[in-house]
Amino acid sequence: MCANLQGAMEDLIKVFHRYSAKEGDKYKLNNKELKNLLQEELSDFLAGSNECGVVEKIMLDLDENGDGEVDFQEFVVLVAALTVACNEFFVDFDKRSKKEQEDSG
Repeated sequence: MCANLQGAMEDLIKVFHRYSAKEGDKYKLNNKELKNLLQEELSDFLAGSNECGVVEKIMLDLDENGDGEVDFQEFVVLVAALTVACNEFFVDFDKRSKKEQEDSG
């Protein structure tokens, strides 16, 4: 049994390669593969948005080397940014909850 963080890292790698291996360069996500990954793995983040526009914007933002595809290193930037945003949301939520408890108690 591996540690939680090690398991999360392994899962991240497996998810990336599950989508990147579908067509073209098996070590990069093309636009279609990225869209499928986002729709299937991060659908809550796309909810209520213009999916096509969001996927195009994400592709442009992530594609550091301008090759029209997202490699693993570029993909990890997306995951890290979303993770940081989620952490900030939960920290803010926790602080508001504590303040509300203090104000009502």
